[in-house]
Amino acid sequence: MSRTPGRDPYRWVVLVLSWAAFTMTSVDRSTWGPASVAVGEHLGVSLAGLGVFATGYYVGYVISNAAGGVLTDWLGARVVMGASLFLAGGFMILFGETDSVPVGIAFQAAVGIFAGCDYSAGVKLIAQWFTPKDRGFAMGVFMTATSLGTVIANAVVPRLLESAGWQTSYHVFGGASMVIAVLCLLLVRTRTEDAAERAVPDLRPLARSRDLWLLGLAGFGGLWGTYGFITWSNALMVKGSGLTGVQAGGVVAIFGIAAIAAKPCIGFVSDLLGGRRKALTVVVLGAFVVALLVFGTRDSLTGFLWVAPFLGVAAYVYSPLMVAMIPRIAGVGLAGSAAGATNAFWQLGSTVVPVVLGAVFQATHSFFAAFATLAAGPLVGALLTLGVREQQPAPDREKEAV
Repeated sequence: MSRTPGRDPYRWVVLVLSWAAFTMTSVDRSTWGPASVAVGEHLGVSLAGLGVFATGYYVGYVISNAAGGVLTDWLGARVVMGASLFLAGGFMILFGETDSVPVGIAFQAAVGIFAGCDYSAGVKLIAQWFTPKDRGFAMGVFMTATSLGTVIANAVVPRLLESAGWQTSYHVFGGASMVIAVLCLLLVRTRTEDAAERAVPDLRPLARSRDLWLLGLAGFGGLWGTYGFITWSNALMVKGSGLTGVQAGGVVAIFGIAAIAAKPCIGFVSDLLGGRRKALTVVVLGAFVVALLVFGTRDSLTGFLWVAPFLGVAAYVYSPLMVAMIPRIAGVGLAGSAAGATNAFWQLGSTVVPVVLGAVFQATHSFFAAFATLAAGPLVGALLTLGVREQQPAPDREKEAV
């Protein structure tokens, strides 16, 4: 007989391992931002052409999010999380060895494919082991991985570029990803009753869910702004405002640090409000729009440093709120599939925005025009979130009452 998931101390082990795996894939993804200019110079790719590499990663990431969620509900979160992270780390190492543009794009797509599965596996594990009233804080801790990944990459990669070259950053983070993957395979446990219920999931309730569609589209707008900033801000500050790579990396690192504390805090606040997260999400996305426009008017290191922490908070804290809404709308039994499907929509913004932003800056040479383009995403996201019916009954609501 298993313990009630909300009381079992093992839930914290599950949270830490899920967070560590998601952090490593976030580091792998964020490595491209500070390394992109050096990679472009090594491979002979123009500034505008660099966006194709990021798009290649996100195309793979979007595909695997949709498929990885279904695999998580079917095969179990432990296997999906460990195996996919191990392969993502392997392709990171291979990317650090490439001298070919087509092969490099293919390796970036492969990293994205295998890095896209651990998110839905982590959401599924947290939904299983934490009760709805505690899930906001747990999702907040879990989602710090995306901002921590940005901080680690921007703190470490610029220095590795100067001391050992861009290839070393991919070797180091690829190897670390493989180590965490082995730990997940060895230490993560699946609840006995969940393993017994394992079967190919019926996705029809998700396809009919109006609120899940709206949440997916709203996240598209949010991540348009967040990952557009992560992917392009280093290059824009270097090429558009004359900052060094280390200075630009420091600005983006502060952007990520601010969000690390803010994510669990916003999740905890939403738990105190009885799990109501829609209104907070709309307010945060509105603040994100304002912060992006203000950042776009800055033209010096001092100006960027003043705005970066406020932008970092606004750019990240909507995500744990949205993620915590998913199991309430879809139910715990389909939490993996729902998380994967919605994140696939969300990541479409990440897929399209690098190419669009590169084209906007190439055509206008305007720093503000680039950031106004980014701000359009969270503005649309806020408007769509207004239409989500947060208290819509889930298909397996009885499982929520653990």
